[in-house]
Amino acid sequence: MLPILEKKDVLNLEGKVALISGAASGIGLATAELLSAYGAAVALLDVNPSQGEAAAHNLTKAGREAVFYLCDVASRQECEDTVNAITKKFGRIDVLFNNAGITHRKTVVDLEEHEWDQVLDVSLKGAYLLSKYCIPVMAKNGGGSIINTGSGWGLKGGDKAAAYCAAKAGLVNLTRAMAIDHGPDNIRVNSINPGDTNTAMLREEGRQLGCNEDSFLADSAKGRPLERLGTPEDIANAVLFLASDLSQWVTGSALVIDGGGIA
Repeated sequence: MLPILEKKDVLNLEGKVALISGAASGIGLATAELLSAYGAAVALLDVNPSQGEAAAHNLTKAGREAVFYLCDVASRQECEDTVNAITKKFGRIDVLFNNAGITHRKTVVDLEEHEWDQVLDVSLKGAYLLSKYCIPVMAKNGGGSIINTGSGWGLKGGDKAAAYCAAKAGLVNLTRAMAIDHGPDNIRVNSINPGDTNTAMLREEGRQLGCNEDSFLADSAKGRPLERLGTPEDIANAVLFLASDLSQWVTGSALVIDGGGIA
């Protein structure tokens, strides 16, 4: 007779180190709060020093281990230096959450070249660079979990968001390629693909499109079976799942978290 499964503390992240980009606000901050609540030491990366330092301070004040690092993920040197500093401080990296991203809500005709470059550099190149330097550290310590923030618009098209759609679609397939390449090192790589989530970035999209904020947010929630916007906590819950041992046989996946919008 096979043994009966017993309850396990599979969400426990004690002893693990999580690196989170775009961590000063929104989804990144909520994820830093949640992963640290489950025991992980968190390294918060962002280009906003005041918000980043404040976020790390609030976490340490709450008794959690958190350090802020000023890092432009589009810079190879800054990514390499930051990963080296985190490794020197903690001795390991177990979770990498490639979450930094920006958008310019424009068609290819209206986009300036530097805007295209900026969106792809932060969202796609940034994930490549941090992964490049984190993966050897993870492999040396027996494995890890990489989670990339894609988008529902990385799985289907969207209006007036050409660069964003391209970057997120690239990130979804980069995730699959990395899962294949680094599975032998026990490194799992997955993407989360949120729908519209109530963050400063979503409100900035509304401003770029010249919309009234309240109307834009209300319209963004329409047509979803769950009839609401996502919250940063909704997305952080999925990252916790993929960072933990609860997902130890999940890799190469594109998890959609959008209140049923794509469905």
